[in-house]
Amino acid sequence: MTTKRDYYEVLGVARDASGTQIKAAYRKLALKYHPDRNPGDKEAEEKFKEAAEAYDVLSDPQKRQIYDQYGHQGLEGSGFSGVGGFEDIFSSFSDIFEDFFGFGSRRRSGSRARRGSDLRYDLTLDFLDAAFGVETEIEVEKYATCPSCQGSQCAPGAEPEVCPNCHGAGQVGRSQGFFTIRTTCPQCRGQGRVITRPCEECGGAGRIMVTRKVSVKVPAGVDNGSRLRLAGEGEAGTNGGPPGDLYVFIHVRPHEFFIRDEDDVICKVPISFVQAALGDEITVATLEGETRVRVPKGTQPGETVRLPGLGIASLRGGRRGDQVIQFVVKTPTNLTKKQESLLREFAKLEEKKLSTKLKKFLKAGISKAAQ
Repeated sequence: MTTKRDYYEVLGVARDASGTQIKAAYRKLALKYHPDRNPGDKEAEEKFKEAAEAYDVLSDPQKRQIYDQYGHQGLEGSGFSGVGGFEDIFSSFSDIFEDFFGFGSRRRSGSRARRGSDLRYDLTLDFLDAAFGVETEIEVEKYATCPSCQGSQCAPGAEPEVCPNCHGAGQVGRSQGFFTIRTTCPQCRGQGRVITRPCEECGGAGRIMVTRKVSVKVPAGVDNGSRLRLAGEGEAGTNGGPPGDLYVFIHVRPHEFFIRDEDDVICKVPISFVQAALGDEITVATLEGETRVRVPKGTQPGETVRLPGLGIASLRGGRRGDQVIQFVVKTPTNLTKKQESLLREFAKLEEKKLSTKLKKFLKAGISKAAQ
């Protein structure tokens, strides 16, 4: 598994670099490692792709924020899978290449199908819903295929026409000395076709912003940071491309009584010192209701009792963890005079008991030393 370098290190900029500084740094690297300037150089190709990926992330405020907070793993969790080949790079940053170098994609022509963007949704659940699973409905704002033109961008009955400027090539050429430099056609923007009668509903974009309700089935046992992938529920693609995916990130509210420890559930139960000393049977709460638990005689503060199978289901195997009861021995307050008297009598008996044990210990030590 290849470890990715830090994107700021790749571009050679500080972590607080401005958008202008990031763009300038990318310009320098893209010019240096551009495949036309390094034919057949595999190392230069990889550096060209690496710089493009770094620029793709750091030039996008949302991606940059995720990267700054969570690094490469956070980006992968949000659905980012890096940049593709040269075609994707030239297509995504064609305006930049033209601004910087005077040339764009070498092989762009016609309309290319592009996959829709992945989306992220943060879902907050109650503790018990996370433990047992729940089916809920969320609202997602996203770009969807225009229902009027079905993504064609044209008004009903109309079709795209061949671009009169580039005659469908998507590029135009101009001579500079002995060289002919080809650039993306400014009229059709490299598509090779122009829309003379755009769809009125989407304004010729082929997509419209909508709010859709999506049903989410949350499995039992999810925890903070769990991620659910809903295939095809992201934004609509363009030019017939497939939709992206929706990634649902789970956040679980703390419970007032239960604390999760992997698949176990821990709860602290207060008992009196009398119950701790003499033992008792008490009622405690579990994830599924109440149950009776025996307090062993002589229980010490912090000691536990384990209830097998009453914890949280494992996402990996379905087996449930345990519930762990931790006893908290409470010291009594606001004692009555009678209670104080009884406790003092108890203390005297304990002191006498301890004194007897100490005398026996000393006597045994003296006897052993005399031998």
